[in-house]
Amino acid sequence: MRDEPLNVLFICSRNQWRSPTAEAVWRNQPDLRVRSAGTSPSARRRVSADDIRWAHRIFVMENKHRSRLMAEFGRVIADKPVHVLDIPDEYQYMDPELVDLLEASVGSILGLP
Repeated sequence: MRDEPLNVLFICSRNQWRSPTAEAVWRNQPDLRVRSAGTSPSARRRVSADDIRWAHRIFVMENKHRSRLMAEFGRVIADKPVHVLDIPDEYQYMDPELVDLLEASVGSILGLP
């Protein structure tokens, strides 16, 4: 186990429903520090190179988000693990089904209960 928390970045398009939900779900996990951001120019919080550098692990909701990150932050993101969760943009913030999907997928990838 690491001595310091794992920095986890959650990415969706507009940082409106999916990634903020993921941030809320995992915020109180003692071994994690979490942030969320979006790839769209109209995102509430747009992902930056600093976010990418900060993150130990990056979770994106769809393949298109990974593609955008690679195109925009190619060198910065080259050695970072980017996990695609395959969660479509059809959930509202804190939708119980979305929360279940995030707990199961992220939890299993990070080895958390």
